[in-house]
Amino acid sequence: MKSKARPTTTGFILPGEVPDRESAEGWTTWRNTRHSFVPAPRISRAEYDTKSKRDQALHDLHRRATHANLPLLDTPMSLVVSELMETRLLNNAMKQKPTTRPGIMINGGGNQGKTETAVEAAAAFEDLWLGLEEFVDVPELPDVRDLRATVAYVQTPVTATPKSTCQAILDFFGTSGRNMTLTQLVRQVRASLRDHRTRVLILDDITRLRMHRKDDQDTLDLIRALMSMRVTLVLIGVGIPDSGLLSGGWQDPATGQWEFPEPGHTDWKDEAATQTARRFDLVDLRPFSYDTSEEIADFVDHLTGLEDELRLFNARQGMLTGGGMPEYIYRRTGGVVGLIERLIEDGASLAMDTGIEEITEGLLDRVIIRTQHPKRDRAAGEEGIVPAALPMKKPAQVRKPRNTVFDDKGVPELAPARN
Repeated sequence: MKSKARPTTTGFILPGEVPDRESAEGWTTWRNTRHSFVPAPRISRAEYDTKSKRDQALHDLHRRATHANLPLLDTPMSLVVSELMETRLLNNAMKQKPTTRPGIMINGGGNQGKTETAVEAAAAFEDLWLGLEEFVDVPELPDVRDLRATVAYVQTPVTATPKSTCQAILDFFGTSGRNMTLTQLVRQVRASLRDHRTRVLILDDITRLRMHRKDDQDTLDLIRALMSMRVTLVLIGVGIPDSGLLSGGWQDPATGQWEFPEPGHTDWKDEAATQTARRFDLVDLRPFSYDTSEEIADFVDHLTGLEDELRLFNARQGMLTGGGMPEYIYRRTGGVVGLIERLIEDGASLAMDTGIEEITEGLLDRVIIRTQHPKRDRAAGEEGIVPAALPMKKPAQVRKPRNTVFDDKGVPELAPARN
């Protein structure tokens, strides 16, 4: 007699190590698996009740994993960034001239989704670029391993110097740069970018650079010098206009691009691209606004997308978008995408824990939004600001009726005499 087949426990229970995007191998793993998560199926409460205890527990775990892995939804603000990156990365990669590739600066507050928007656009470009290379005869580079790293993602060191920044870039490729002089490190970085055919270099948390320090000014010069290679530089930071990163540059009124002079360090220059201005487009990734009818509609559309991803048995159409819920969520999060996701994610977990199986204002009143992250520098504004919590609503008190036993009710009226 064959045993009854049981559903297998998939990766949503024990997903293993999260890919480290700060290495070439980890980035490739993340890029190839970033859309592989399968959300829990939608079933009714009646279907759930017919399952065994074990299968119910597995389905509940799958629902929790679904709420913990809400997809990155496009917003009007993120689409501006994505579309700019899509055009810029492809155009720059196809340039044959040995000139500076214009870069991109992505500015915004903490928890705005800057990094995820940028890396998703970069990963989509890499998918496209590698697909294009399958149709053309790409010549091999002499004395180089055929290891492609089309995109390199690097976090700016908390205390950045030209040496530590070079080492962070080399760490991505798994290349040792220990005990090298700065000139040797720069040469090694250039060689790694060339040998791995890197087309995009993302430097996250760039506003960790403090422009009043000479080391940081030299580091920024070094970063700009790398633009002379066949690489598009993407800088991501919090409060870029106020950080000093734009000092020494000027904005072209015709194009809106920021232009910067040639770095002053001759040993960092690329001989084929000297006397070329370094150009950046600065784009802002702002939170949702809630002032005009169009802005409110955009915000409600975003909540509709999140609502569709939830797997709560008592979820209903308009659960997040009806009545005063949109205004409530906006007041709790200030329209910041990351805080909205955190509020809804924790609210969905609480809805399951309490058995309510739906999200209400009263339930969300119990959710505290926390933003602490071990890799974020609070001093640089990377954590963002969480709006003040709303006051807890006190349950309506039922007044106890007054004891009227001893009240003077007056002289009772006589009943009319019967004939």
